[in-house]
Amino acid sequence: MKLLACVALFASVVAHAQSAGDGELRSRAEALAREMIIVDTHIDVPDMLRERWEDISQRLPDGEFDYPRAKEGGLKAPFMSIFIDAAEEKKGTAYNSAEELIDMVGKFTRDWPDKFGLAGSVSDVLRIAGEGKIALCMGMENGAPIQGKIENVAHFYSRGIRYITLAHGKDNHIGDSSYDTTRTWHGLSPFGKQVVAEMNRVGIMVDVSHISDEAFFQVMEISKAPAIASHSSCRFFTPGFERNMSDEMIRLLAKNGGVIQINFGSSFLTDGYRQKELAARKLIEAHLATLSLTRADSAGKVYEQNYLRDHPLGYADVTDVVSHITHVVNLVGVDHVGFGSDFDGVGDELPTGLKDVSQYPNLIYQLLKAGYTNEEVRKISGGNLLRVWREVENTARQLQSLK
Repeated sequence: MKLLACVALFASVVAHAQSAGDGELRSRAEALAREMIIVDTHIDVPDMLRERWEDISQRLPDGEFDYPRAKEGGLKAPFMSIFIDAAEEKKGTAYNSAEELIDMVGKFTRDWPDKFGLAGSVSDVLRIAGEGKIALCMGMENGAPIQGKIENVAHFYSRGIRYITLAHGKDNHIGDSSYDTTRTWHGLSPFGKQVVAEMNRVGIMVDVSHISDEAFFQVMEISKAPAIASHSSCRFFTPGFERNMSDEMIRLLAKNGGVIQINFGSSFLTDGYRQKELAARKLIEAHLATLSLTRADSAGKVYEQNYLRDHPLGYADVTDVVSHITHVVNLVGVDHVGFGSDFDGVGDELPTGLKDVSQYPNLIYQLLKAGYTNEEVRKISGGNLLRVWREVENTARQLQSLK
C-alpha cells in the first residue's frame, strides 16, 4: 500500500509540474501574440462582405475575422484577399470587381480609422501596428483583372495591391491553374511572363498559390525577386494534390528567398480529410445532377450545406498546421514559412483550435510546445513574410533605377 501511495504521489507531482509547464507556455504564447507582428497573407473578408455586409469593427455572430477577435489573437497585418472568381475573366467583369473590393477595404479604414490603417509597405505595417491599429494589406487572388494590359499591373500597385495570385480555379490569360487540367499554356502565357517581370519592377509580390507546377517553375526562372505562396501547404501530407507544394518546389522557393504561407484548411492539411471530402462531393454532385443542379446553384449550395451538416467529415487539428510548418523547416530552415490561413475562404473545414483569428495564440503555443524558440516563432508568425516583402521593395527600386 505504501508503494502504491508513493506511485500515486509521484504521478500527482509529475502531473502538477506538467500543468505548470503548460501554463507557462500558454502565457508565453499569449505574450508573444501581443508583442510581435503576426501576418496572415490570406483572409477572404471582402468577398464574404460582398454577399452580405457586416460591421467588422464589432464582434460578429459568425465569420472568422473581425476587429475584436483580431485584437484578441494578436493579428497585426492581415492581407485582405481581393478575390476574383475565374468566371469573371470571360464575363469581362474582373477589373471592375477588383476595383469594388479594393474600395471596400479602403472604406474599412475610413469608417473605422481608430481601428484600421491601410498598409502599402513594410514601414506602413510597423507604423500602423505601433499605433495599436490593425494594418490592412491587400493581395489580389487571380490576375484576371489585369485584362491583358500590362499597364494595369502598375495601376493595381497604385491601388494598394501588394501580391497577385497569378491564376485561380481555371486557366486565365496569365497562366495555368493547378485545378484546371486543360493546361492552356503549359505554364505561363507569353503575356504572363511579362506580368511577372512587371510585378518585380513595380514591387508586387508574385504569388504562386493556385498555379500549376509548370507555371511555378517558370516563375522561378523569371522572377528577380523572391516569390510567395500566400495560402498553400505541403503536398508531402496530401499526395497528388497539386494545389499544395511538393518538396522540390518548396526547396526552390526557398532557394530564391521566398516563403510558403501554410493554409489552415483541413483538406490542405491531411489526406484523410481530403479523401473524405472528395467522396462526399461526388455523392453530392451525383444527387444534384438528378435535379439538374450544380454545387454553384443556390439550391445546390443549400443541399451541400445540409448534407455536410448531417454527415460531418471531422476536422484536422492545430497540431497538423505545426506538422506542415515543421516539414518546411526540416526541408529549408525556419526562414521560409509563415501563416496563410484562408480564413473566411475554406468554409467549415478549419482545424480544431484554429477556428478564427482570435486563436493564433493556440498555434503559437503548439509551436513553443514543439520546441521552437521565441525568435523562431517571431519569424514564422510574420517576420519571414516581412523580410520577403522588403526584398521585393528593394528589387523594385533597383529595377526602376536602371531606366
